[in-house]
Amino acid sequence: MALTLSHATGPTDPPLRDITLGALLAWAAETTPQRTALVWGTPDPAGRRQWTYAGLYAEALRTARALRQRFQPGERVAVWSANRPEWVMLEFGCALAGVVLVTVNPAFRQHEVQYVLQQSRAAGVFVVEQFRGNPMCATVQAVAPSCPDLREVLHFEDWDAFIATGDDASVTLPEVQPRDPVMIQYTSGTTGFPKGALLHHQGLANNGAHTADRMGVDDGSVWITTMPLFHTGGCVCCVIGAVSRRCTNVLLEAFDPGLVLELFETCKGNAMVGVPTMLIAMLEHPRFAQTDLSSVRAICAGGSTVPAALVTRLEEALGAPFTIVFGQTECSPVAQMTRPDDSLRDKAETLGAPMPHVEVKIIDPATGATVPVGQIGEYCIRGYHVMHGYFDMPEATAAAIDADGWLHTGDLCAMDERGYCTVEGRLKDMIIRGGENIYPRELEELLFRHPSVGSVAVVGLPDAKWGEEVAAVLRPAPGAVIDKAQLIDDMRQHLAPHKTPRRWFSVAEFPLTGSGKIQKFKLREMQQAGQLTEL
Repeated sequence: MALTLSHATGPTDPPLRDITLGALLAWAAETTPQRTALVWGTPDPAGRRQWTYAGLYAEALRTARALRQRFQPGERVAVWSANRPEWVMLEFGCALAGVVLVTVNPAFRQHEVQYVLQQSRAAGVFVVEQFRGNPMCATVQAVAPSCPDLREVLHFEDWDAFIATGDDASVTLPEVQPRDPVMIQYTSGTTGFPKGALLHHQGLANNGAHTADRMGVDDGSVWITTMPLFHTGGCVCCVIGAVSRRCTNVLLEAFDPGLVLELFETCKGNAMVGVPTMLIAMLEHPRFAQTDLSSVRAICAGGSTVPAALVTRLEEALGAPFTIVFGQTECSPVAQMTRPDDSLRDKAETLGAPMPHVEVKIIDPATGATVPVGQIGEYCIRGYHVMHGYFDMPEATAAAIDADGWLHTGDLCAMDERGYCTVEGRLKDMIIRGGENIYPRELEELLFRHPSVGSVAVVGLPDAKWGEEVAAVLRPAPGAVIDKAQLIDDMRQHLAPHKTPRRWFSVAEFPLTGSGKIQKFKLREMQQAGQLTEL
């Protein structure tokens, strides 16, 4: 029946499983022990190590026993690394040991890593020497004295020695329950202080499985994983989604369009999740036309809207249906998703239908009342997949999850009579650039420290490639001259590179509300009208 109020419920199929991540991997190992579970997709074919499901489960158990000799169930252990097979073993090993895995973006700089380790009260951290010039091991050594709970710094370069301590089969693993916490993923708020979403086994195991199901991934498919594992798009949608379908997961260290195309052809890849910028880079790669992509069956994108022209181009070029996901870390992460057989218009303009076993409603932010279909309001979701809360932040948790269990996302959406939603904006000013969330307040506080900056506003501007691009609008301090190069250099020293503004503007005065707050929507209008001075 057509809806009249913006309140929809997802289907009851596939059924909800009362399962842990460890039990999910054990099921795959028991039912398809000799099927290839994981392939390390290195540029050099000679380095492409492989593990069967029986072998991967055995390595996960070794990891869990090694962890159990160092950490207690419920303690937090961080991982700071680009994608690698041991990351996957650590994900399942922590799950089996009852340890909570804290994921850290490999692009983070010193003060960002320090904050995560301190706020999560991490007892341990796994780290690589460096990645793309970021001296990660040295950074951890520098911040460790200021992290009183951190007692173990473990290097992935010493993984063999670490996991060998898990060969003692007499080490007892705890009885882990589906609702036990298993992961903390950090997601910043507009205050600039990141919040750690505390996620549980049941939410991740089922959400990953339901995402793979709606994508149309067949059992035993070959899944090419390019998404970063520190993000739920990688460690949940790709890793857990692949295990739920007993897929062969071909894991790349980081996205490289030429390598992805080669692996699709060589490994007969069937499925992939990526952000639109990845898919565009593949389409534009010189080798695309010569690559045999006849094995592709399912392609999924998320993180930003996908233009209709790109949907058409992808489906025609790949010969496979395209789906789009929408959600946030706090809901494990997918809330709504299009289906392979949805119309082109729905794929380009909507978020699809609610996921199984979840409720979605659109409310008036002022009153909390559910709004009629077609009316814009705040997107709220309730179900098995909602986080327990923000780690050690009860007030932030109470602000996000109400007494009836609804997660208030801060997204402004509208719902049609079918339950399909469209994104209309955000209550907060989060910028989504190439699938990465960027929070203006963090950047604004850093820029405001500079003596040449009188006041600042960071906004997202539409961008054909990235979805949104970061722009900084500055009012110089009295008598000061803005040195853009100096500001960029300063930001690069303190923040991950993708957060650095790409567009810089100056204004004599900001448009303000009656209470003195900067009106960011007016800044966007001024930029589009050419009324801002570009630096």
